[in-house]
Amino acid sequence: MTANPIEKTPVTLLGLGAMGTALARTWLAAGHPLTVWNRTPARASGLVGEGAKPAGSAAEAVAASTLVVVCLLDDTSVGEALADADLTGKDLVNLTTTTPAQARARAEWARERGARYLDGGIMAVPPMIGVPEAGGYVFYSGASELFAQHRETLAVPAGTTYVGEDAGHAALHDVALLSAMYGMFAGVHHAFALIRKEDIDPVAFAPLLVDWITAMAGPSITQTGRQLASGTLAEDVVSNLAMQVAGVPTFLATADEQGVSPELISPYFELMRRRLALGSGEEGLTGVVDLLVRGE
Repeated sequence: MTANPIEKTPVTLLGLGAMGTALARTWLAAGHPLTVWNRTPARASGLVGEGAKPAGSAAEAVAASTLVVVCLLDDTSVGEALADADLTGKDLVNLTTTTPAQARARAEWARERGARYLDGGIMAVPPMIGVPEAGGYVFYSGASELFAQHRETLAVPAGTTYVGEDAGHAALHDVALLSAMYGMFAGVHHAFALIRKEDIDPVAFAPLLVDWITAMAGPSITQTGRQLASGTLAEDVVSNLAMQVAGVPTFLATADEQGVSPELISPYFELMRRRLALGSGEEGLTGVVDLLVRGE
């Protein structure tokens, strides 16, 4: 006799945008029975050809599986899609980008309707889904027993990182990391603007920028975390705040000479000056964090 293959967990997926479609294809390729729904039904046609079962409504799709994954535009669209669905006994995993407060409210909303809830923050773009070497992963927060039960299935599209019972923490981690990314992009774009009018090849300049940011970011970020945890903001400081603020006029003058607006970097420089005015010249830059926290 031949042993029966291990049955894969059925999945319902609501939302077939670029990310939803990428998620769907990975579950199908891994052999998971998949029911799909999208507000525009035509988007499901390609997946149906790959083995997905289309549902005529979101409520019908939810009824098809215990594990229901939602990947829609925003929190409002989640509420609208699930308004008529019976969530009793369902395991709801919401991968829609929301705020932490929205995630916590949605978790309570799901609990009141008889469902267990996990919130997710996807740290990847669609081409990274189903490609382990690309490094994409998803933050999850909420019911720990739910995460443990479905971890293997959730890990099919991308890696999983559980960040706690508070349903808002996945969204918070997601937005925090993305905010750091945009801050980095601001500095990068300012750097390219400085050389824009010069006889400097931006293609040749790019790896210099990559190497510099890579060398600076890791140690600095690690030190910031340690200093915030210990409260010793002057510990192991190499370039103190007083010295760095003294260099600000050079950065602003260079931008002026190059005809570049300083609007991407001036706000940070102003925070540095404010922190120095508090008598924190021997610190590094970590104290700026507390200037940003309201009430501090």
